[in-house]
Amino acid sequence: MSRRLSLLASFILLLFVVVAGQSAYVQYFHAGALTASPQNPRNNSVTASAPRGEILAADGSILADSLPTSASGTTFQREYPQGNLTAGVVGFISPYYSVWGLEQQYNSYLTAHAQPAQNFEQVLAPTTAADNVQTTLYPELQKIAQNAMAGQDGAAVVFQPQTGAVMAMYSNPTYEPELMATTNHNAAVAEWNKINKKDADGFPPLGLVATQQTFPPGSTFKVLTTASAVNYKPALLTKSYPDNNYMIPPTSTLKLYNDGFSACGGTVAVMLPASCDPGYALLGLDIGATDLTKTANSFGYNSRIPLDFPNVQTSFFPSAASLKYNLPFVAYSAIGQGDVRATALQQALVASAIADGGKIMTPHFMSTIIGPDGTIAKKYVDSVWKTPLTTAETNQIVPLMQGVVQHGTAYGEFLPQDDVAAKTGTAQTGNPKANTDDWMIAFAPATHPTVAVAVVMPFQNVNNLGATVAGPVVNCLIQGALAIQAGQHFSMTGSTCPT
Repeated sequence: MSRRLSLLASFILLLFVVVAGQSAYVQYFHAGALTASPQNPRNNSVTASAPRGEILAADGSILADSLPTSASGTTFQREYPQGNLTAGVVGFISPYYSVWGLEQQYNSYLTAHAQPAQNFEQVLAPTTAADNVQTTLYPELQKIAQNAMAGQDGAAVVFQPQTGAVMAMYSNPTYEPELMATTNHNAAVAEWNKINKKDADGFPPLGLVATQQTFPPGSTFKVLTTASAVNYKPALLTKSYPDNNYMIPPTSTLKLYNDGFSACGGTVAVMLPASCDPGYALLGLDIGATDLTKTANSFGYNSRIPLDFPNVQTSFFPSAASLKYNLPFVAYSAIGQGDVRATALQQALVASAIADGGKIMTPHFMSTIIGPDGTIAKKYVDSVWKTPLTTAETNQIVPLMQGVVQHGTAYGEFLPQDDVAAKTGTAQTGNPKANTDDWMIAFAPATHPTVAVAVVMPFQNVNNLGATVAGPVVNCLIQGALAIQAGQHFSMTGSTCPT
């Protein structure tokens, strides 16, 4: 009997330990996540009854604020002065569809909460107020991207390579965030349905977020294939590949043709500017699946990019094990096709790594958290996320990417005086109604980069190319970003950029 009582007591004690552990987890370790959760009904009720903190652009302009309203059931309603221009980043807070974007990421700061006590009276009766969030975004660059895309589907990301600050992130088509924030149920539902509706070809016309949709990166991936050769098998850089308009991967009978069926070949110094598909497929086979996969992973593929933004999609490169006995897929992966998929964010980080001597700085939107009294409550501290290459190794790649602009596939897309390094990409999709996903990644000035850009324009006609479709957008964004960094206003009037 005493043994049974001991077992029962031990079991009851164990249950107490489990309950205490769960309580500690909920109350302390998971409290922040529960407080910030979009499923927490307190967030919407607090937002409706008290002013929510402002979200500010890098130039100080307001991206989101709260205004008094006479609408039934609410005292304050969210306003988005930049409208659809920054909606893909700022997001929305909705009485019907919860919260998303930076509104979600920094919800615990933007919602009224207890502030640090400044005197003894506030110790006894804590004050509550919301903080403001200043971002790294420039609406001027957002507008340049919007105009340059001219109503086409696309996404653009602009980085400051040395800090990881996201200067712009625009996706087109976009949506009206104030319709999501309204208490008018019919208006909110209509906008929500518009965001989530697919067109006749099965493509989502809205929500093409630079962080959440992946596409075959096409020839922009050749920068990583080059990096793999530089890092693991530098002798391949001077190997001359046959001058052909196609190659046949081992164990396959299918011909991998060069774009336009033109012949190409030579060393990497010749093939990267010309974007030679057969030659780079052979280069990838020489490098091998193991080293290609290592290189892709070192640049951030197959890892969650630590951007301060919800639901960032992971870019994909096949594992070495899956490619080991599939040599045709090694060849296609080396040119950014096959199963390879990337976000615009990921490819912007590739450009940023080459621009910053092999380092990928942690990307971020938040610059500072500003308290209600105007003091800085928190300031972002720059940090390195990954270091896929050394400075000496990137110095071998930069002139090759300059060659893309000076005499390669991007020739004529930039002004002659522009010191730009780039790589174009035109990925075949196999869909007859939307045959290519067109890319360009770039950085400038190539000799001392301060701007890195990636643009993807998916669902394009078969006759379009990364250089001619994505190139003009990249060109305008580089001009605009460099002007901002020089303390100038970039005027699209008189330039080749659309107004």
